[in-house]
Amino acid sequence: MVPIVRSLLETDLYKFTMWQALLHSHPNTHTEYAFVCRNTPLFPLALLKDEIEAQLDHLCTMAFADAELAYLRALRYIKSDFVDFLTVFRFQRKFIQVGVEEGALTIRAAGPQVHVMAFEIFVLYIVNELYFRRADQAAALAEGRARLTQKVAALKAFGRQPRKKHPFEFSDFGVRRRFSGVWHEEVVRRLAAEVPEYFKGTSNVYLAQRLGLVPIGTMAHEYMQSFQAFGVRLRDFQKAALEEWVQEYRGDLGIALTDVVGMDAFLADFDLYFAKLFDGLRHDSGDPVLWGEKALAHYASLRIDANSKRLVFSDGLDLDKAFGLYRHFADRVTTGFGIGTNLTNDVGLVPLNIVMKLVRCNGQSVAKLSDSPGKTLCRDETFLAYLRQVFHHPAQP
Repeated sequence: MVPIVRSLLETDLYKFTMWQALLHSHPNTHTEYAFVCRNTPLFPLALLKDEIEAQLDHLCTMAFADAELAYLRALRYIKSDFVDFLTVFRFQRKFIQVGVEEGALTIRAAGPQVHVMAFEIFVLYIVNELYFRRADQAAALAEGRARLTQKVAALKAFGRQPRKKHPFEFSDFGVRRRFSGVWHEEVVRRLAAEVPEYFKGTSNVYLAQRLGLVPIGTMAHEYMQSFQAFGVRLRDFQKAALEEWVQEYRGDLGIALTDVVGMDAFLADFDLYFAKLFDGLRHDSGDPVLWGEKALAHYASLRIDANSKRLVFSDGLDLDKAFGLYRHFADRVTTGFGIGTNLTNDVGLVPLNIVMKLVRCNGQSVAKLSDSPGKTLCRDETFLAYLRQVFHHPAQP
């Protein structure tokens, strides 16, 4: 077996930042995460079961190296006691099971949240790399390099166009759905070397350490969703999550995710207090232009100069979409773009649309009410209907 996971650092930064916050505030939480493939692969993913099992066996033997812990400890917002926890942390194989149900691959991680939440990204890129190992590697890499060269040329051409008030900046968000770890590193190295004026970092903490780049990320849906089961009134779970984030990071990591129950419900909770404390907002579902206009209108209603804030777009982006959003917004607000699959798995093959999402917390269902059809994920229709009612969220077609 050729191991896929090279380091326990090779995950998204926001896994560490959420992990630290939840360890400090809710260390006894029990959760369940479930794997879902949203599109139709070329062959049944269930055929990968034994290989996935072997890769997870390997993952559960790994530990953080001293140099990796020192790197994390040097990040201003990572606290010493959290690094001490990571010093002794090991993934527990008993907390994750791989199976086949009705011909479909199932992966379920269940146990204490601080012991199972980090499985997600590793599971996703293990499945991806095993799947794409069956493709013609030489042809895929040749196509990927040609497309990457076109991207670099497009960025340089874009830079010759008239400038907006705020600069164009993007980052790599492509760990989970990449073609392979080796290709991911090649992409990031080229972008950092050839277009450093636009390429500002990576969510991949391992590559950030290796290549001297800025690690990028704050929070994901699971952090906000967890608060649906933390004993606060359901209507107040977003405010409780944002408040605890503020208390944990006290000015760092100030980009808030808006689409756990939809943008309108988020803005109803994002009052003047939070709007001043957070540096900006991240878009991950729904129409990005409509979302951005709502954000700007909200800041205006609070008499906050949007030029002092940042809107980060991260939903299914490619460079052309990012350029279009930049042209639309960059004279009114600082923008940022997190591009994932279209950077790290643009090799002429159809990428897998796979996720591993939090589905239960402390014995009860949790859910995301996405602004994009197909992204809502919850197995409990009763809870989903209740959540829609509480937040006046329309049912999707």
